[in-house]
Amino acid sequence: MSSIDAFLKLQSPLRELLVGSVQQDERQLGISEKDKTDIAQWIEKVAQSDFVKPDSLPSLDVHLKPRTYLVGNYMTAADIAVYGALQPTFAKLRPAQYHSHPALTRYFDHIQSRPSVRKSAEALAPAFDVIPLDFSAAPPVERKALETKKKEKPAKPAEDGATPISTQKTANSIVVKNSESSEVKPSRKKEKQDSAAEKDGKKKVADSGKAISTGTEDAASPIPSMIDLRVGHIIEVKKHPDADGLYVEESSDKQIDFGEETGPRTVVSGLVNYIPIEQMQDKWLVGVCNLKPANMRGVKSFAMVLCATSKDGKEAGIEIIQPPPNSKPGDRIYFEGPEYEDKAPLSQLNPKKKIFETIQPGFTTLETREAAWINPLTKSVHIIRTREGVCLAPTLVGASLS
Repeated sequence: MSSIDAFLKLQSPLRELLVGSVQQDERQLGISEKDKTDIAQWIEKVAQSDFVKPDSLPSLDVHLKPRTYLVGNYMTAADIAVYGALQPTFAKLRPAQYHSHPALTRYFDHIQSRPSVRKSAEALAPAFDVIPLDFSAAPPVERKALETKKKEKPAKPAEDGATPISTQKTANSIVVKNSESSEVKPSRKKEKQDSAAEKDGKKKVADSGKAISTGTEDAASPIPSMIDLRVGHIIEVKKHPDADGLYVEESSDKQIDFGEETGPRTVVSGLVNYIPIEQMQDKWLVGVCNLKPANMRGVKSFAMVLCATSKDGKEAGIEIIQPPPNSKPGDRIYFEGPEYEDKAPLSQLNPKKKIFETIQPGFTTLETREAAWINPLTKSVHIIRTREGVCLAPTLVGASLS
C-alpha cells in the first residue's frame, strides 16, 4: 500500500493536514522505497480508531526515546499523521500527565512546530492550533554517577628475615602495623591537602572583597549547543600571501560579515585546492564563531567555515554548508530539539576541554543533504537550522562536517 492510498483511510481534518504539508515538501512521502513502505504502515495504524489511547502512550514514548522521527532521519507524513492523531489527547493532558512521557512530549512539540505543519494547520484552525507545553515544570532528569573502584595494590612481599608489614587506610592517616608495634602516621595526601587548604585560606584573606571567577562556564560535559554557529557572508576572498593552500576571507575593511557591531572577521580556510576562488566570492556560509583565534601562517583567523567532506575523502569533494535562503549575516544557527535549541553557546570554547573535537564526529549530512548532529549514544538526529529553514550541503550525502 502506498502513502497516498493510506491517506484515504484518514478522517478529516487530519487527511487535509497531511495533504497540505506534503504539498510543501514531497520528501515527506519518503525518499527510499523502504521509507515509503514504513510511512504507509504508520499512517494505516493511525487510521485505526484505537491508535491513540491512554495505555498506548507509554509504548510510543519508549519507541521515540532514541528517535527524532518515526521513519529515517527526517520528518515524514508518518510523523504528521501521528502528531495529528495525538492532538486531541494532548489538548486534554495536564503537565504532570504529559511530563510522564518525556520523549513523546518532546516529539509532539517538535512536530507541531515544524513550518510545513504550521502552514498547513492555519487553514484548518482551530483543529490543530499549537498546544503550549510547560517544559519549565518538567521533573529534572536523574543522572546516575558511575561508580569506579580503585584497584588495591597487592602487599609488598617481605624480605627474608623481615617482619611482614600490612597497611590500613583511615580517613586522615595510614596505620602501619607489624607484629611488634603499631603507630599512626599522617598520610602524605593529607599533608598536601592541609598545606593546600592553609595556602587557600591565606589567599582568601588576601583577596577578601574581590569577585572570584568560578570558571564553570564550560565545565559541563560537551553538548552541541555549546558551539556558536552563525550565518556569515564573504565580503571578499583572496589567497593567503604565504600559503598556497589557504584562502583569506577578508577585504580592506577585513573579513566575513557575521552581523556584529564590531565589524567583519578575518577568517582563514584551507579550501584553495577544493573550491575555486570564483565560487567563494560573495558566498553565504555557516561559521563556527567561538573557537579560540588561531594564527594561520602569519594571519590570525577568528572563525571557521563549516564544510562537508565526502565520505570517500577530501579528494572526492568538499562543499561549504549553505544557510537557508533569505538569511542575514549573524542569524543564529541552532540544533533542533528542546534539549538544545534554546540554549546559549559558550562565549569561547576552551581548547583544553576539546569540546568541538568531542562533538564533531557526530556532524553529518543526511540523505536529504540536511546538515545535522547525531547523538552517538541515543542515535537521535538534530537538524542544524535557523528559524528560516535548514542548512544544507549542495550535493554531498553522508558527509563529515568540520
